[in-house]
Amino acid sequence: MAWNTERTRQLLLDAAVREFADHGPEAARLDRVAAAAGVNKERIYQYFGNKEQLFAAVLTWALKQLAEAVPLDEELAGDLPEYAGRVYDYHREHPQFIRLLHWEGLHRATGPVVAGEQRGAHYASKLAALAAAQKAGALNADFAPGELLHAVIALAGWWYATPQLVHMIMGPDGADDARDTLVRLVAKIVA
Repeated sequence: MAWNTERTRQLLLDAAVREFADHGPEAARLDRVAAAAGVNKERIYQYFGNKEQLFAAVLTWALKQLAEAVPLDEELAGDLPEYAGRVYDYHREHPQFIRLLHWEGLHRATGPVVAGEQRGAHYASKLAALAAAQKAGALNADFAPGELLHAVIALAGWWYATPQLVHMIMGPDGADDARDTLVRLVAKIVA
């Protein structure tokens, strides 16, 4: 029987996303990744290298998934509140993504950023889309594109980064209206 390399890589990535999101890059264990994927541990080394390289592959893959699921181009940038809502929706469906970013920040606070050049180019295209929307009058120009993008990313993700605060500050039903609240906040910022 032929070995399906792509399927095996994906099984390992899926298992590694869960492992790194739950335990971070320091406490994650490759034997748990292999067991969860139902794959021999040596395949991790063959396909990804060491644990650090697997964490980099997980981050790169997870960021690509978000970028594909929630694009921001010049046309979509004119409705930044809805973009924020779509980012919020993505985080609701993929809560591990925020955890991976937090682990990256904790683990690599002073080191190089995984796929930094590629990610920088990705964000540069989003910034250009926001600048074009501002120039076209679809968004106000009170804030620089970078300020807007960072604010939207922070606002959309923070609901999932600290869900305990949502309950403590907004009450037990606070999360029910979180998306609408986020969209209204961003609408006020760009009005």
